[in-house]
Amino acid sequence: MTLNIYNDINKLEATFRQTDEYAALSKAIAAVKVDEEARNLFESFRKIQMELQQKQMAGEDLSGEELEYAQKTAQLAQHNPKIAAMLQAEMQLSRIVEDINRVLMKPVQELYEGME
Repeated sequence: MTLNIYNDINKLEATFRQTDEYAALSKAIAAVKVDEEARNLFESFRKIQMELQQKQMAGEDLSGEELEYAQKTAQLAQHNPKIAAMLQAEMQLSRIVEDINRVLMKPVQELYEGME
């Protein structure tokens, strides 16, 4: 019997999109998109995060100025009610992803448990 795990994953994706958490994140993102100030602030916050992450992955040192600017931008972003709601919704959705990952990895963990 040949199993096509990708069919099941595609079904899971469709179900994932129907969750309340996904709907909440979609709504929160839409609210940020239509608020120019919130959108610009979030885009700046995200850009800084990406730049710092790329530097870290390349093994480059981050300057104190870069870190301070990133912290200030993060604080501004988190104090914006629309961005804060969006980040909270993302955290809720991330919990589902973590749960899914834990379930998917359970068989692999069980295999390794037999080695101890």
